[in-house]
Amino acid sequence: MSGHSKWSTIKHKKGAADAKRSKLFTQLARAITIAAREGGGDPDMNITLRLAVDKAKAGNMPKENIDRAIKRGTGEDKDGAALERIVYEAYAPHAVALIIEAVTDNRNRTVASLRHVLSHAGGSLGETGSVAWQFTPRAYFSLPGGGRSEDEAYELAIEAGAEDMLYDGEWIEIFGEATAFKQISDHLRMKGIRTEEAVLRQFPNQEIELDPQKTVQVMRVIENLEELDDVQQVDSNLAITDEALAILEAA
Repeated sequence: MSGHSKWSTIKHKKGAADAKRSKLFTQLARAITIAAREGGGDPDMNITLRLAVDKAKAGNMPKENIDRAIKRGTGEDKDGAALERIVYEAYAPHAVALIIEAVTDNRNRTVASLRHVLSHAGGSLGETGSVAWQFTPRAYFSLPGGGRSEDEAYELAIEAGAEDMLYDGEWIEIFGEATAFKQISDHLRMKGIRTEEAVLRQFPNQEIELDPQKTVQVMRVIENLEELDDVQQVDSNLAITDEALAILEAA
């Protein structure tokens, strides 16, 4: 996952256009609805909902949209009843494995959209279990360095109960066991630290490293998948190199 924060920053910059905001709001609202349905409508008691709401606020989603999405999840608004969370397994070009998390009210539409993006790029959907064995779920947090030294960043991660930390002066990436997600999140919140990303991600047991041009090709496929309304998150076993990031940022 080295380079993931930098890639996320590039995507945020490139995706800031108003034309993409409605898609973003759809994705955020669905994440909130599912979180509220699975864990209740109180963000203080439901960490997944709290993080989804924080992400929506960071994306400038109006409060009434957030409240409406929570009500859909708790059943006060019946429109959320048809939503379900589904995990798909797939291959991008060059045999890169993908785990795609979607929230949808229409499985057929979601599958058709995924197949369209993947097949157009030379990839394909896989059978259940075809790539999942290559990944391990872990807690993942990224946050701006905030002027911290590497020692301070390391101390923050250890105090939070993390297993590992990456620091490049600009970004801090914190990794932990999936079961430590709430503990790490609560500690960062107690410290008043706002994270850029706080999720459970599927981490590859071994990464695939391609040449920079092929890496960028796969990264663009992942971006196209993430832009689909139904898709919440895409994880891969692609190694993201500095060379590939430079090409993507310059494009």
